[in-house]
Amino acid sequence: MQKGQSKFLACPFCLREMEEGTVLLGEIINNNRVQFIERAENWEDAIRKSCRLLIGDGTISPAYADEIIAAVHELGPYIVLMPGFALPHAMKNSENAHGTAIAFMKLAEPVAFVNDNREKDASVFFTLAARDSEEHLKNMRKLWKMLTNEELCAELLNVCSVEDLMALDTKYS
Repeated sequence: MQKGQSKFLACPFCLREMEEGTVLLGEIINNNRVQFIERAENWEDAIRKSCRLLIGDGTISPAYADEIIAAVHELGPYIVLMPGFALPHAMKNSENAHGTAIAFMKLAEPVAFVNDNREKDASVFFTLAARDSEEHLKNMRKLWKMLTNEELCAELLNVCSVEDLMALDTKYS
């Protein structure tokens, strides 16, 4: 594993499939898909809040958040890929995804997905929407470079503003 690379998705297949990604904070910022929120009541509320911007621009319908919540209830917190980071997304080919996009949300207070397991808390949310499986994989490729960089992830946990994100985009692009 390279210096600074996180343990997230560190299998040979994932490295081979995801290495094409680029840091995409600038793209998220330029598309006005960034929000900073003080707190959420619980993880379900956090998911609903993380979907707001994508609902607002028509990328998803409100039922998309319900799909994510139902999947987490059924499968467990599969969207918490590493401590502090959640990637809310619905299962394949959601009828409630009308476009492909990624939105960023930072909570000042992390939410717990599993009681008594702080590794399943999250404060950084990258909410993904995709029309199909191919678009979903493209989204994951875009996130790959960011989420495998330990230093960048540590800094993402501490961002408080769009300016902070812009500085990280400049630093890591």
